Amino acid sequence: MVDITPPDPIDEESPTITPLESRPREKRRQRLFPGIQRMPSSPSLAHGGRSRSASSPYGTRGSLSCVSLAATPAFGQYPSGSMTPGYFSNSQSSAPGSPNFEFPAFEGIETRVPRKVANVSTTYLNPTTASLPAEVAASRSRSGTARKLPFDFWGKMPDEIRVHILSYLRPKELVRISRLSKEFHRFCFDGQLWTHFDATEFYMEIPAEALARIIVAAGPFVKDLNVRGCLQIEHYKRAEVIVKACKNLINATLEGCRNIQRGTLHNLIKANEKLANLNLTSMTAVTNSTCKIIAQHCPQLETLNVSWCKHMDARGVKMVVRGCPKLRELRAGEVKGFNNRAVAEAIFTTNNLERLVLSGCVDLDDEAFKTMIQGSRPEFDILTERPIVPPRKLRHLDLSRCSQLTSQAVGVLGHLVPDLQGLQLSGCTSLTDSALQPILASTPRLTHLELEDLSELTNDLFSEHLAKSPCATKLEHLSVSYCENLSDVGMLPVMKNCTNLKSVDMDNTRIGDLVLTEAAAMVRARSARTSAGSARPHIGLKMVVYDCQLVTWTGVREILSWNAEIRHPSENTATYPTEIIGLKCFYGWQQTVEQHTQRVLKGDFAAAARLERKWADYMQAVEEAGAGGAGLRRRRRRAREAQMLHADEEGGGRRRARTVAAACAVM
Repeated sequence: MVDITPPDPIDEESPTITPLESRPREKRRQRLFPGIQRMPSSPSLAHGGRSRSASSPYGTRGSLSCVSLAATPAFGQYPSGSMTPGYFSNSQSSAPGSPNFEFPAFEGIETRVPRKVANVSTTYLNPTTASLPAEVAASRSRSGTARKLPFDFWGKMPDEIRVHILSYLRPKELVRISRLSKEFHRFCFDGQLWTHFDATEFYMEIPAEALARIIVAAGPFVKDLNVRGCLQIEHYKRAEVIVKACKNLINATLEGCRNIQRGTLHNLIKANEKLANLNLTSMTAVTNSTCKIIAQHCPQLETLNVSWCKHMDARGVKMVVRGCPKLRELRAGEVKGFNNRAVAEAIFTTNNLERLVLSGCVDLDDEAFKTMIQGSRPEFDILTERPIVPPRKLRHLDLSRCSQLTSQAVGVLGHLVPDLQGLQLSGCTSLTDSALQPILASTPRLTHLELEDLSELTNDLFSEHLAKSPCATKLEHLSVSYCENLSDVGMLPVMKNCTNLKSVDMDNTRIGDLVLTEAAAMVRARSARTSAGSARPHIGLKMVVYDCQLVTWTGVREILSWNAEIRHPSENTATYPTEIIGLKCFYGWQQTVEQHTQRVLKGDFAAAARLERKWADYMQAVEEAGAGGAGLRRRRRRAREAQMLHADEEGGGRRRARTVAAACAVM
């Protein structure tokens, strides 16, 4: 068989054809050559398949393609002077390194010949010189290094995430960053960020125009509005703008806004029927008509504060109590007219109040208070002589400075307020032990008890009733200041049995050092100790013993000694306190006590113990210096030295020693 060489199609040479000797071998080659037809001729192509000779994704100059994608006539049907059939060229290919092959041609085989294609990129054949897309090439510098395009992180972020990030900022911070750009201004005043508007942090700094602009921008979204003390809303037009913007308020605090007009306030209440908490303390615009509008348009109201509203009386409170069935908390301090029996009957009939604050209501008398608790004409049990009425739901009752109340009226609370947790009777000077005995015996949940300035109370009430009452183990706050008859006899049992006390006010009483010692022992018994030297204690009990003549420095030292006590259960271990006592005492000792407490809270127990020891030496030297007899000058000198050492330690460290002039050796 004679081999033939396919001529170069560009040179347009005619081939010489030799027929096959056997037909079966022709069929096998027919299956072989189509696979070879799809193989690239350039050695730079590592993968198989047809090369991209007709088109290129890059806009560079063209080159010769090794394989044509166009179909050609069958073998032997070419006209003279045209390209001859073949698969590869005899001449040098446009791609460097292309080898020359010789294949015979056969009848019936459709072949493809290479053609010259213009404007075809060679970057696909030679990866080392591949060009980049236009957008990528634009990001490359002249030196060839890649230059990163700036990424707008804030601009690409979804609006929801931006609003969520800004929600962590305070109102004052939002106003500041709103000046950065128009986009920031738009997001900073988005209504979703102002659902809770509290101006207590900046109400003295923000101008009226800015305040009105913020509330108007976020008006439909505001649910909690607190403009307490914002006196800059003086013009009625600004107030009207704020009122018209807020339509979905749930909590509103307008305390101290004395310049808001009555009509503006009424429109605000009418426009917000979902109000649940309303604080109108000290507002001159509040009248009985305001209370009537509240009763008609606020059926969801739960808390109302109208304390120190001078232009209303208890009749307005009666309308609110009857018109708001969900009312749970009523604060009406220093409101006049609570001697009205109709008001008391309304409070008794509804029986929904859980917190009632009537501090400073000087008109409240015994008959009106009895009507509030047990009704006007109750039936009494023959055996116990107690009124047969439903128990009250009161949890907190404040009757401070209700000077007309007597023990007979206050004693009615006994066995009718089983859920009572807080009772304030400070300033009711006519109360005696008989008023509190039934209350202490029937209130097992009592945690707060204020009995300040009740000079008629005796030690028997505290030692026999309070210390043995069912609420003794739950009592946390006790105030017995200015109870002049109270002494160690009454308070020692209280300190022993009331083990959960957190604050005790006993100023201007007759208690002594024994009460302080017992308080230290009680805290020592209830608190755990830790072996971690890095742990910091906390103040677990606050005691006030101002102007207690029987409290001496030895009792105060007992408190200081316990606060800084380090125990050594074994040779290699030490335990430290986790709870200490915060003490307020005689002003001459208070500076030392506060310095000692600061060192203990910092964990510097050694420095606290050193201060306590030097202060004790100083106090002892002062007592010795005040005594008469022999050695007076020596005791006074020791007192001065102890005072100097104590002053050095109290100042936080030793002061610079005095410069003593060198004495003459001769003299």
